[in-house]
Amino acid sequence: MKKIKTFFAVSALFAVSALDFAFDWPQNEIMSDSFSSYFAQLRGGRISPSLVFSNTETVKAAGDGKILALLTEHPEGDLFESTLGNAVVIAHDDDMLSVYGNLDSLDSLRSKSDVSAGDVLSDISISGWQEGNSCLEFQVVDLKGGCFINPRILMPRVGAELEIVLHNLTAVNKAGISYTLNSVDTLNAGTYLIYNERQDVAMPYKSSIFVNGVTVESFNYDALYEVDGKLNLKGRNMHSLSSVYPSADRMLLGEVVIPRGHNELTVVVSDILGKEYQAKYVFDAR
Repeated sequence: MKKIKTFFAVSALFAVSALDFAFDWPQNEIMSDSFSSYFAQLRGGRISPSLVFSNTETVKAAGDGKILALLTEHPEGDLFESTLGNAVVIAHDDDMLSVYGNLDSLDSLRSKSDVSAGDVLSDISISGWQEGNSCLEFQVVDLKGGCFINPRILMPRVGAELEIVLHNLTAVNKAGISYTLNSVDTLNAGTYLIYNERQDVAMPYKSSIFVNGVTVESFNYDALYEVDGKLNLKGRNMHSLSSVYPSADRMLLGEVVIPRGHNELTVVVSDILGKEYQAKYVFDAR
């Protein structure tokens, strides 16, 4: 397998075990600001493990491997249809899987076991439940780490990112009371979840929160972990859907403890290319 390109940011990779693993693009390259949906976005009432492409190009194997499973949209004698529609699961070295959903016919793959990077798998269809248009749902699973991985940390990067907007940041305490940070002068000391107004597609790759200059939370959107059958994001703690996306218009940036006294809270988010966006708030805590 190819080693990760030297331009991959090391800080973007430390949280997953696939440190020396890389994928080619499963379709022709598109500008990185034109995906239909990013990894870990809110889609269909869940945290999505898919990177959803916006074009209708032929789907190719992202790396060398073996076909592990072919999933069909309407399996005979099965009450449960594939939510990915017609899909291919490929096993790679280092306990890695790649998953290609929303495909057209799988007939050409039924007698095939080994694939090489760049081999054609199928055309795109509208076979999946999550999307009403033709688009590839691409997933990467790290069996060793027990998580879904953001495919973008393993793929060469092309083009600019969508702008991340820090807007209407709120702090929510353990009682569920929400405070708009740009309009408060005082807070009670304690633990808070920090939320940003959610964008339709663009989202941070990493968020860091500082209290009085000290890093109290660092939150990467590079992996999703399964806990009790549900996907979670990992910061200082594991966070489930209801915590990450408590409503359709908010997304979690991290969890902080605010001490008593005069405080300066700084929120820094960055895209996958490292461009940073910052917001700062000053208040007293009693």
